[in-house]
Amino acid sequence: MDVDITGARIFFTIHTGIPWLGDIPISETIVVTWIVMAVITITCIVLTRNLKVENISKKQALAEMLVETANNFVRNNTGGNKFDGLIPFVSALFSLSIVSNLISLVGLRSPTADLSTEAAWAVVVFIMITAEKIKAGGVGGYLLGFTQPIPVLTPFNILSEIATPISMACRHFGNILSGIVINTLIYSGLTLASHALFGLIPGAIGSFLQQIPFLTVGIPAITGVYFDWFTGVMQAFIFSMLTIMYIANAAEG
Repeated sequence: MDVDITGARIFFTIHTGIPWLGDIPISETIVVTWIVMAVITITCIVLTRNLKVENISKKQALAEMLVETANNFVRNNTGGNKFDGLIPFVSALFSLSIVSNLISLVGLRSPTADLSTEAAWAVVVFIMITAEKIKAGGVGGYLLGFTQPIPVLTPFNILSEIATPISMACRHFGNILSGIVINTLIYSGLTLASHALFGLIPGAIGSFLQQIPFLTVGIPAITGVYFDWFTGVMQAFIFSMLTIMYIANAAEG
């Protein structure tokens, strides 16, 4: 029996604000993620146009520096060129993470403040880790590894394996979301403090001034340097570093 779900979709859209495109709900996270991907794609196109061998432009010098940094980042953490195939993936992952983290600076909600974003990244990384383990020891060796060092630890080893993508996702998500929450609390607290402070001034002047959140000017920007810039860059770095380490260790068997 066919079920008409149009009414359910309309109800869902009205109460959540999330519209549908066919069978796919279009959330703010999806929209901003596409904006992030567009920014990264356009940046790559701009930096790689009109490349030269000699007399290179500053734009090309920047592009070459970024490529060299990505190469060194992977090679220095894997001990050689064995995992050069990871360089494009890790570079894309780092770029997506750092732009997603910092896009909140222009007023958009960071996609990494939605656990589903990091969960999707972690699942991809987990599949790559598992593939490397199977490649190194075969399916039998991979399954046998859960029984080491003694069979009784098999359930705990399975839980440890599952915990890898969960911990990666939750670590990144928790730090980004906490930064957003703290910045929001600081801004709200300064707004209330400004209202209370200027409310002490009697008369029409006090009534007018207490409507303007003077104390929110400057201070949230200073805290944002840490919670947006520093934390955003560090979480992108840590997630990429863990990706390299887990995959490299899995390949070693």
